Amino acid sequence: MAGIMLRSTAFTDHDLLPGRFAHEGGNVSPPLQWADVPDSARELVLLVEDPDAGREPFLHWLVTGIAPGSGGVAEGAVPDGGRQWRNGAGGTGWSGPNPPRGDDPHRYFFHLYALDRPLELPAEPSAEDVHRAVGDRELASGTTVGTYRR
Repeated sequence: MAGIMLRSTAFTDHDLLPGRFAHEGGNVSPPLQWADVPDSARELVLLVEDPDAGREPFLHWLVTGIAPGSGGVAEGAVPDGGRQWRNGAGGTGWSGPNPPRGDDPHRYFFHLYALDRPLELPAEPSAEDVHRAVGDRELASGTTVGTYRR
């Protein structure tokens, strides 16, 4: 499977997320850039999850319907064409890192999927629902990881 280059100008892969992106900071989504999206992609999906939050990954941000030619998203913005979904904290859109005080650093996986057809999801999807739904629709993907601790 082909790879999408996914990165942020605000943090490097597997490095600390600046506090302004955290729940207790500015709670704004970080800027992201992507490249190498297949020409045949019909939709991009952005999923941000914390697998260290408990039994199931915590959903921090889910955006579907992103325009394949968008190339990225600015800090605090919604990607072109994107629809934001309910996050694990009960709001819509970005929910910044908020791990328990004293925990080891949590990892925040930013996944970008290029799909050959639109995603079908339940009304309030979990991160696992998204992974299952991507399934055979995936043409390519990219991941970058940020960490955070309080």
